[in-house]
Amino acid sequence: MKMKKFINAPENLTDELLDGLALAHSDLIERGDENMIINKKLADADRVTIVTQGGAGHEPAISGFVGDGMVDISVVGDIFAAPGPQACLDAIKLADKGRGVLYIVLNHAGDMLTGNLTMKQVKKQGLDVIKVVTQEDIANASRSNAEDRRGLVGCIPTYKIAGAAAAEGKSLEEVAEIARRFADNMATLAVAVRGATHPSTGALLSDLGEDEMEIGMGQHGEEGGGRQPLKTADETAEIMVKALVNDIGIKPGEKVMLIINGSGATTLMEQLLVYRAAVRILKEMDIEVVANYVGELLTVQETAGFQMFLARMDDELLRLWDAPCETPYMKK
Repeated sequence: MKMKKFINAPENLTDELLDGLALAHSDLIERGDENMIINKKLADADRVTIVTQGGAGHEPAISGFVGDGMVDISVVGDIFAAPGPQACLDAIKLADKGRGVLYIVLNHAGDMLTGNLTMKQVKKQGLDVIKVVTQEDIANASRSNAEDRRGLVGCIPTYKIAGAAAAEGKSLEEVAEIARRFADNMATLAVAVRGATHPSTGALLSDLGEDEMEIGMGQHGEEGGGRQPLKTADETAEIMVKALVNDIGIKPGEKVMLIINGSGATTLMEQLLVYRAAVRILKEMDIEVVANYVGELLTVQETAGFQMFLARMDDELLRLWDAPCETPYMKK
């Protein structure tokens, strides 16, 4: 089927997207050089600051979470592509206000290459930076091989919790420890019923049959090995909740964060049905949901499906999640 999107010249997509984002939220963010989106309060930041990176095409992630209490600078690559290391190094230097910089990278090949090259330059130049990687997709690697797991929607609550810790005046080492503790106790599983088209080329990212779904599909249409006949919201939620609980090792009596992240073309109605089922299943397992989000945080164009995210919570993590923030697409 021919791609139908309201775009202009494909080669200008990222530039025009970032212009639109900055114009729409000019009270909170501004455009910088090298496809940076910058927190307007950065100049006055007397604290640890946060830099992240990623390709365009996943809106509102990642730049929609730049602002007070979350990310200070996002460095944006072209559609589904990592930015270059020089831009990331420049962003880290700009963000550094003397308290150090937390550099959050999602585990995808291009982003990891950029992240590693950036950190080499950081060390050469003696900058105070700690890198934290989010890698929580349980579909493509076991927990014992977590370094091979893809980063999905888990980056967003990691930004929020790390940003709140930084706002409290914690040291870089303390902020990084909190971010890692949260990231080490989270897991995501995605499901799709229809793939997206690449907005620059019109290429189909994945192809599913009329009555098929795939549990475990990656962010860019990578196969997850869970292709099967389409199931109901309750049936799908049960498969996913049990897989996530088992992966993290959540026990009866524990508390969790539950996020249902729409992938782009799944209605809020469907997301709420899945959330309802997931809460019920967790309650039956004596697991309490103490933090949540239902809606679109990180999308893949018009992919029909969702990502289910689960994380073990404690009192400190819950306090940080509930702390104030003001960004284009998350306000507390």
